[in-house]
Amino acid sequence: MAAAEGRLVPEGRASLAAFLLGASVAALPLLLSAPPALLAGPGLQGRAALALALHVAGINALLLLLYRPPLYRIAIRACFLGFAFGCGLLLSFGQSSWKHFGWYMCSLSLFHYSEYLVTAINNPRSLSLDSFLLNHSFEYTLAALSSWIEFTVEKIIYPEMKHITWLSTVGLLMVIFGDCLRKAAMLTAGSNFNHIVQNEKSDTHTLVTSGVYGWFRHPSYVGWFYWSIGTQVLLCNPICVVGYTLASWRFFRERIEEEEFTLIHFFGAEYLEYKKKVPSGLPFIKGVKVEL
Repeated sequence: MAAAEGRLVPEGRASLAAFLLGASVAALPLLLSAPPALLAGPGLQGRAALALALHVAGINALLLLLYRPPLYRIAIRACFLGFAFGCGLLLSFGQSSWKHFGWYMCSLSLFHYSEYLVTAINNPRSLSLDSFLLNHSFEYTLAALSSWIEFTVEKIIYPEMKHITWLSTVGLLMVIFGDCLRKAAMLTAGSNFNHIVQNEKSDTHTLVTSGVYGWFRHPSYVGWFYWSIGTQVLLCNPICVVGYTLASWRFFRERIEEEEFTLIHFFGAEYLEYKKKVPSGLPFIKGVKVEL
C-alpha cells in the first residue's frame, strides 16, 4: 500500500472521488431549478424524492463500474459520508427548522471522512476500513443515537430550545477548533500516528514534541474531546453535553494512561522529561504516574 512521496495512494484517491460524488447531492436544487428552501413545497416533494432516489442509484452504479470489491468497500463508505455532508449543506442553507442539525451532519461526516483521508496521506501502511472510525465502539454508536433522540424529542416538546443560534455557533466553533487541532496533530505526527495504541516500537517510530505537541502531549485527544462536546453544544442538547463531557473525559483518561505506559517503555527518560514540561491538554488528566 506504499505510494511515492507526495502522491495519494489509490485507496485515498478512490475515497476522495466517492466523497465528492456523494456530496454532489447538494447540487440537486440546481438541477431541479429550485432553491433548497422550496424543495419542501407540496409541488416539489415528489419530484425531489424521485430525483434523490435516481441520484443515489446512479452514483452507486457508477461506483460499482469504477471499482472492484476492495476499493468499492472504501468508496461506498466515503460516498455515504459525502452524501451525509451534502444533505447537511442542504439543511444548513435552506429555511428548514433543522438548520443546526445540518451543521451537525456536516461536522460529523467531515470528521469521519477526514480521519480516513489524513491517514491515507500520513500513514498509508496502517490504512484500513477502520480508519473511517465508523465502527469505533458500541458506546460511540450509542452516544450518537442518544444525541439524535434527545435533539428530536426536545425539538418536538420545546422547539424554541433548538433555535438558540448564538449557542449553536459556539458549538460549531468548538467543533471546528477540535477537528482542526486533531488533524494538525495527525499531520504533525506523520507516520508515527496510528488509530490503535501500538505495543511494539517500529524502526521509524520517533517521539514527536514539535508543533501542536509542544502545546499538549496528546493534542489529537484534546481535539477529539472538545469536538465531541462541541457537537452537543451545537445541537443545544443539555443532557448529552453533560453525558458526552463525562464519558469522553473518562475514556481519554484511561486511553492516555494506557498510551503513556507504552510511550515510557518506548522512549524511557526522554518521554518522562517531555511529560514534565508539557501538559496532557485535558482538564484534570495528568497521565500515568511513575514511581522513581
